[in-house]
Amino acid sequence: MAKQLKKWQGWALFGGSMIAVFLLGLLVSSLMERRAEVASVFNNKRTEFTDSIIAQNEKFKADYPREYETWSMTEDTTFVSKYNSSQEVDVLEQRPEMVVLWAGYAFSRHYNTPRGHKHALEDMRKILRTGNPGISIGADSIAADMQPATCWTCKGPDVPRMMRELSETKSVFDPANFYAKKWSELGAEEVNPIGCSDCHDARTMDLRPARPAIYEAFANSGKNLRNATHQEMRSLVCAQCHVEYYFIKPDDPNNPGKANYLVFPQHYGLTCEDAEHYYDSIGFYDYIHPLSKTKILKAQHPGWEMSQQGIHAQRGVSCADCHMPYKQDGGVKFSDHQIMSPLAKIDRTCQVCHRQDAEVLRQNVYDRQEKCNEVRDRAEQELARAHFETKFIIDKGATDAELAPIQALLRKSQWRWDYAIASHGATFHAPQEVIRLLSHSVDYAQQARLLIARVAAKHGHMGEIPVPDYSTKAKAQAAIGLDMNMLNQNKRRFLDEIVPKWIMDAKKNGKLIEI
Repeated sequence: MAKQLKKWQGWALFGGSMIAVFLLGLLVSSLMERRAEVASVFNNKRTEFTDSIIAQNEKFKADYPREYETWSMTEDTTFVSKYNSSQEVDVLEQRPEMVVLWAGYAFSRHYNTPRGHKHALEDMRKILRTGNPGISIGADSIAADMQPATCWTCKGPDVPRMMRELSETKSVFDPANFYAKKWSELGAEEVNPIGCSDCHDARTMDLRPARPAIYEAFANSGKNLRNATHQEMRSLVCAQCHVEYYFIKPDDPNNPGKANYLVFPQHYGLTCEDAEHYYDSIGFYDYIHPLSKTKILKAQHPGWEMSQQGIHAQRGVSCADCHMPYKQDGGVKFSDHQIMSPLAKIDRTCQVCHRQDAEVLRQNVYDRQEKCNEVRDRAEQELARAHFETKFIIDKGATDAELAPIQALLRKSQWRWDYAIASHGATFHAPQEVIRLLSHSVDYAQQARLLIARVAAKHGHMGEIPVPDYSTKAKAQAAIGLDMNMLNQNKRRFLDEIVPKWIMDAKKNGKLIEI
């Protein structure tokens, strides 16, 4: 015979059931309220866009006030961290060896840490790498501008707009005519900073990368980006810009008519070595180092590729999960568009999955960054000396046959160093991969220096090879032959005369909205 419940047990069971039903009702009510609020946003839009690309971010403000408000906060530069704060920092001042490593390339002039998305255009215009060929600027134009329009590609939603307007088919995915322009030709068109239409289809607000290069890269790898899941898209809209790339050279016989066309070297995979294999297979190099005469590969910012080597991406965590954490406003849950370091909002980023104290988590990140930077310091020291030492043996009469293995090692070493440090967040995303690459960089540089010493001895020099003083940014730039007074003078004139005209023309033509 079944045992009967005592009277108090029955009442307890009844009460527990009522509490459970009540709590379930609250949950359902909350979910219905949220769904109603979200539906209200889309059903009561003030502006219905018929175009997928709306370059002026201000046009989204009325319908998406929360997202717009947090996006506007990308202008804020108050966040401070041990590494990668939101302020602009002169990296060459901190690490003068990098001036030597980038000799022969515009990055040796000026290289700052990145700020928030709202600063993207401003920072690009003022950097010494643009609008400044290093010779006198004409009175009415930048006739000697050496930068292609391709350099604008990731700086704002005017880019896909102009790709379409300049294309013969009026298709956003036909960018050849855009790439063929000079950088200065589109200055009055590229005026809206990174924003809504870079990542969303303006008609539906669906996530959608607006840059054709990422679709082409997927196709080159035998994949279709349009088959990606929503969670994958929360990273791929970032991957369209935070990625390694190169420009097809004007004299490339395999790509006639595609000068400065943007390509992601993902044909063989997403690792540093995969990209190197592709570049080697087509005989590509970004510049010839004026000291060592090495054909150098310059990494851009392979943030997405490096992140894919780390544990978070391997566990299905997207870029937006950490850099655009969810935020609650009444019954609406939305993505915080103040895209920045996860360490700024640990309670909504790291602690969603990790239960440790915020300061413990922060220190865990710092520890990994410190270890990576220890190896980075050594790599930069070895490489800088190796370039000067190679110049020394060239001046002593080293033959091409003697130089070839040294230059091959320097190319490998610098590529791994640059790839590891160029993506900014890699010491968090994949610290083990960063240390692996930097360790290999040190190894290749040391092998090169051993060969240099042997060649120097063969040509009559014994002992340590003398190198110039490059202990500060100014000394390093002088050592590689940069005329910084001329570069700064040209840039001041460009900023005073050319940029204000661009902005004025953009406002006059309705391309830029004043608020």
